Amino acid sequence: MTAAPHHPQIVETTAIPHADKSPNAGPAALPSRRQLQWNSEDDTAQFAAQLAALPGLRNAFLTLHGDLGAGKTTFVRHLLKALGVTGRIKSPTYAVVEPHQAGDLEISHFDFYRFSDPREWEDAGFRDIFASPGLKLAEWPQNAGGLIPPADIAIYIEALDDDKRRVTLEAHTLSGSELLEGLNV
Repeated sequence: MTAAPHHPQIVETTAIPHADKSPNAGPAALPSRRQLQWNSEDDTAQFAAQLAALPGLRNAFLTLHGDLGAGKTTFVRHLLKALGVTGRIKSPTYAVVEPHQAGDLEISHFDFYRFSDPREWEDAGFRDIFASPGLKLAEWPQNAGGLIPPADIAIYIEALDDDKRRVTLEAHTLSGSELLEGLNV
């Protein structure tokens, strides 16, 4: 039994309509998927800085997917630093969520790796966090099942070797599609 069917949607999202690939297609045809490669951690930091500069990121929800060691937390650290977070940035693996502040921007970094009981969702106040303004980042989102809203952008990171990463960005909302459109990748 999950808590998802018993509660209203956490945040309002607008799903992307099926993209019209015709030459006369309007805004619904915005790109919803991009692939790139990070050849080093410097590439990761550079991408994070570019993403951090997009105004639409302030209230976005990004999910991060990949095996252990793929670079999800490394990417989050670079993104948080690019947004202006100072001090130590630790993984929320045991705490499930770590709050951060960058000026007036509230940021919540979730790690659902050890998340197993949907009742934890309500007890921990995650519904309130997702309903509030601010950037939300979630590693291992599949472990939260239907409790979280659709990601604006899902980021899939695949380790090709010790340094190189294949990265796929998928927009799942119109806001996510607009974010992808603003990236020069």
